[in-house]
Amino acid sequence: MPEIAEVETVRNTLKKRILNKKIVDIDILYKNIIESNIDDFKKDLINKSFIDIKRKGKWLIFETEDRYLLSHLRMEGKFFIKNKDEEIVKHEHVIFTFDDNSTLRYHDTRKFGRMILINKEDLLKTKIGELGYEPLDKNLTSDYLLDKFKNKKLPIKTVLLDQSIISGLGNIYVNEVLFYAKINPLREAKSITKFEASLIVKGSREIIEEAIKMGGTTIKSYTSSLGVTGRFQQKLKVHKKEGEPCPICGSPIKNIKIGGRSTYYCEVCQK
Repeated sequence: MPEIAEVETVRNTLKKRILNKKIVDIDILYKNIIESNIDDFKKDLINKSFIDIKRKGKWLIFETEDRYLLSHLRMEGKFFIKNKDEEIVKHEHVIFTFDDNSTLRYHDTRKFGRMILINKEDLLKTKIGELGYEPLDKNLTSDYLLDKFKNKKLPIKTVLLDQSIISGLGNIYVNEVLFYAKINPLREAKSITKFEASLIVKGSREIIEEAIKMGGTTIKSYTSSLGVTGRFQQKLKVHKKEGEPCPICGSPIKNIKIGGRSTYYCEVCQK
């Protein structure tokens, strides 16, 4: 699943390729991707241009003169830029055609991704308004986290995946952050100390900052699909490293399930 660094990579790449091009046609081949009325979706976007692309958490926010198009890639959503004449391949569900005969194609093998067109003033009324601070937000502090963790008996791994607490962190980066902070992923969130919370903040910032610089992490089916390969996979310490030696103590990395998610950690360093 693309996480904050991957979505940021897609955002930066698309900004260089599609801004200020007039949309002349939209083909919707799988209607469930669009959560807005289909006719209004087309009417309100055709003859408009994307003048900016923002991001909040894992959401891409395509801005036109008077609307926001929100796009969530979910598990395997990708964007391709192709010439208008290129064949439409399987799993290309939404195609924006621009006035220069290029197209932006949304590809999603699982069809979990969603798009919704809203008025700009309604942004905070959507799920985006429910998101917590991002790793690079100065408002993400140890005190903020301790307030969110208090009384929570759930494993810290599960709580850190809650997008209303820290937005943008997914399974890959939560595994890496907990290893950085030397916190066992099974620990109850309410047991986290202020020092440990400060390590979560520091680790989240450092890891996400580096991951964005390196174009994210290419895992299995995910790439930015725009000619960019995530090189942060070379920096992963524990994720997908089951059985390999811990980079600190040499003990084999373990893989357990927490809340149905694969959780990689060192049981020696993360007691």
